[in-house]
Order: sequence, then C-alpha cells, then structure tokens
Amino acid sequence: MTTYRPPTALPPGFLLRQDVKTALARHDFGAVFRLAHTAVPLSYAQLAQACEIKPDRVGLLARGRGRITSFEKITTIADALRIPGHMVSLAPRPWENGDDVRRREFLTASAGAGLAVALTVPQVPGKRLGSSLPDQLRDRTARLRRLDDILGGGDTHRVYLGEYQATKRLLREGTYTETTGRDLLSVLAEQAQQAGWAAFDAGRHDDARGLYEDSHHAATTAGDHVLAANALAFLAYQERDPRAAEHIALQSCHTAGPHAPPSARALLHERRAWAHALAGEPGETERALEEAVGALAERADAPQPDWAAWVDHTELQIMTGRCWSELGRPLRAVPVLEQALSGFDDAHARDKALYMTWLASAYMSAGEVEQAAATATRVLTLAAGVASVRPRQKLAPVLDELAHHRGLSEVANTLELASNV
Repeated sequence: MTTYRPPTALPPGFLLRQDVKTALARHDFGAVFRLAHTAVPLSYAQLAQACEIKPDRVGLLARGRGRITSFEKITTIADALRIPGHMVSLAPRPWENGDDVRRREFLTASAGAGLAVALTVPQVPGKRLGSSLPDQLRDRTARLRRLDDILGGGDTHRVYLGEYQATKRLLREGTYTETTGRDLLSVLAEQAQQAGWAAFDAGRHDDARGLYEDSHHAATTAGDHVLAANALAFLAYQERDPRAAEHIALQSCHTAGPHAPPSARALLHERRAWAHALAGEPGETERALEEAVGALAERADAPQPDWAAWVDHTELQIMTGRCWSELGRPLRAVPVLEQALSGFDDAHARDKALYMTWLASAYMSAGEVEQAAATATRVLTLAAGVASVRPRQKLAPVLDELAHHRGLSEVANTLELASNV
C-alpha cells in the first residue's frame, strides 16, 4: 500500500464527522469544500488545484450553486482529498488497496474506468471456481448498482459492461460444478440487465436490447424465472410499439408468477402499468398500479432481490403520476407528482430531472404555462452535466409547446436556459 499522502488529504477525524459523511454520501462536494475550508483548513485555491476544478467554480460549489456529477471528476476528488471509495459509492481506490491488480485481471475493463476491484477472483482459463464465487459477484453487483443512483448511463455503461463480460469469461473458461454454473448464469443475467439499463440511459438502445435478450436467455437457462421476467420488463420498457410493449409486460408478470418476491412483483406490475398507459388504456393502467401497491404491501419473509429494492411507496407514487400524465389526465397526475417529488433528494439528479418532465408535461396539459416553465427550468438545472439523454429527450415536447408562449418572461427565461445547456 502506498504511504504517500498529498497535502490536500483530509484528516481521518474530519472524515468521521457526521456532516462530512452526509455530504459525501449525497455527493455534495460543495459542502465538503466549504467544511474543509473552515475546519482543516484548506484554501479554495488548494482545493481547486488538487481537484482540477477552476477556482471560481469551487467557490460557487461551496456556496451551494451547482453539483459535481461526472464520474471522472468524482474519482479525481476522491483521490486528491484521500476520500475512501465507500464514502462516495465507489469501490476502494487504488491507494487504499495498493497495486495488487494482476490478481483481479478479470475486471480490467472496470479498473480502466477508475474502479478498483474488491474481490479476489481465480484466474482463468482452467481454474476451479468455488461455490462461494457467485454470491461474491452478486454482492459486488449490488454495490456497483448504487452508482446508478447518482450517475448517468454514459458514465456507468463501460463499468457495468466490463462486469458482464468478465463473468461471461469465467463461465466460458473456468471449471465449476453444475450448481455453481447455474448460479453464475443467474449473476450474468443480473449484470446484463444492469449494463443494458446503462446503455438505454445513454441512448444506446440497440445495445440495451441485445443485453436484455442475453439476460433473458441466461436467466431462463439458470431457471431463474423472476430474473427472466425482469429482462422481459426491461424489453417492454424500451419497446416503441405500445401494443407489443403491453404484450411483453404481461408476459413478464406471468413469467414471474404469483409467488415471486413482493418487491419484484411490484416492479413488474408498475412496468406493466406504464405499458398500458402508453397504449392509452386507463382502466388497465389503474388495475396494474393497484396490483403493484398490493404486492408492495405484502410482508416479505424472505430477503428481496437487490435489483428490486429501489421500488418503494415513493417510486409507485411517481409511476402513478407518470402514467396519468401520459394518459393526458393532469388533474390526477399533478398532485401525486408534486407530493412525491417534494421529498425526492436532488442528489439523485438524473431521476429527479426525468420524473419532473412528466410534471412539466402535466402542467402544460392543464394550461399552467408558468408552472410548466418553472418546472422545466428545474429539469434543465438538475440534468446539467448528467450523462443521461433521457431528461432532455422527454423535456423536448414541453419546450416546443412553451415556445408558443415565449412572450411570458418565465417562459423566455426557460427557453434561454434550454438554448445554453
């Protein structure tokens, strides 16, 4: 392990402060800079030079203006200030684990993207893979999934794809028991979905579809019907033909069956609701949403899959609002979206920006032009610098409608901002 500590390394005691830990977990680096400036102390000029950020921007961030959302910049800050990876949702940094990289060769793609690997994995080809390896990889996949909370697919796709390709290589070149091979196939299916989602978020739809299809095949071969159902739900979500999407979404729910984990059934039913909404079916939409709420309300005696753990009451509220907005029912969409988004953390900038596009659309449908413009401004601010194409794509029709009202000052300001970001 390297003993070098840069002059801007934050003291261990400072990193243990609750306000610092909270700021790091939220990726609120402006707050970190402000606290380090007063408590360490470090000048803004020192922080700017070490973190490769313009001095004036460090000052703006410290005053709460703007956010750091680039994966590369987050890793630069972590290394310059010696912030342990786990405090900012990264794997351990190279200076935490030394230079022992060769034993982790199977994840070269991920390491190249700036992630150090925390697992010791047998070398291939020909090595016997132990029965504990699938659980290790599944845990690692769950940890890496947290990156999607704060980064867009343009930043994470290469990382997730590297994980998938590495596990594929293990299956191809390693030796293992039938049970271990089946478990590895299940992990591979989960990783393919994660990589596919990042590709979809980055606008690479053909890549996403291929990964989802690979996931469905791997999960089916492994006998993991719930994960196979989720692959179908992903395919339905990006299907452009509304009727085809409905069919695939229904198939996903049938594939999972009534005994699937409650959180997984809630996710599949809310995706089915979305497909019905796009097809203009309000009755089927409402029934699917009710089934999702019912599934989520069930007591789960067994552990729930991590890939469905993000589905909660707030998520279902947001999906409900999205569906009613898509169905052109703003009086039902606006209240539920306003309530759900009022407590939604800005740290999840991509998701909040995306969800707010449906609120802006609902305001436009209701004739509330100024409210639509104000919401669109929030979307543009939140989405700035996030490596995801979806918020801006979804906002485009709203901006087109707002252009007919550019005589209103609120609208003019929004359109000017849109032209500059």
